[in-house]
Amino acid sequence: MFFDSHAHLNDIKFNNDREAVISDMQNSGVSYIANIGDDLASSRQSIVLAKRYPFIYAAVGVHPHNAENMTEKDIPELAELAESDKVVAIGEIGLDYYYDNSPRELQKKWFKRQIELALELNKPIAVHCRDAVKDCTDILKKYNIAKIGGVMHCFSGSPETAQEVINIGMYISVGGPVTFKNNRRGVQVVSEIPLEHILIETDCPYLAPEPVRGTRNDSRNIRYIAEKIAEIKKVTVETVAKITTENAKKLYRI
Repeated sequence: MFFDSHAHLNDIKFNNDREAVISDMQNSGVSYIANIGDDLASSRQSIVLAKRYPFIYAAVGVHPHNAENMTEKDIPELAELAESDKVVAIGEIGLDYYYDNSPRELQKKWFKRQIELALELNKPIAVHCRDAVKDCTDILKKYNIAKIGGVMHCFSGSPETAQEVINIGMYISVGGPVTFKNNRRGVQVVSEIPLEHILIETDCPYLAPEPVRGTRNDSRNIRYIAEKIAEIKKVTVETVAKITTENAKKLYRI
């Protein structure tokens, strides 16, 4: 029983076979999926998927790549979308200084505003943070995010940063890159951080794990990530599945 805590099944890469892919999920041991929005349109699509499939849940939010296009009018619309009983989080929100697709000051402005919305709605947050650790963690600390909880998705930082994120009151989420050869830091993070603070994710259709790296990813590949974590932790895959599913259900209040 796996919980893919971060997926994008509404992506156009699934347009030709989305229904067939989703219909096979539970046959592959995937019992829960959190499908994450990255703008208003994808947030709406995520809710549609979640309403259609009982085991899929939705998050609504605007990714830092799209921060430049945000206006204050978007906030009440996100709030309205979040009223759906299938919406379990505000996300994916955060900062991305690697691509810098939006000016950094605007990224920070709308990251903060969406955190404020999450606090108003008492919803956890799904955070994207790339090459922006200090600004990200400083903002999260300022808002005392432990009150609502959250997850740092596709975590790629150091064990020290992972511990800092956990101390803030958030989970870290581990995806396909942990299976990549020479990803020593990812292995070290998983080795040092207790399973009770870890979620697993595919971030599909991106970041397919070994042995399917380079292909379109989907939630059925979550097993490869769990197997790698089990190998690192020297526990069974069933243990990884059980604990990470419990963690995700606790975070998303399912």
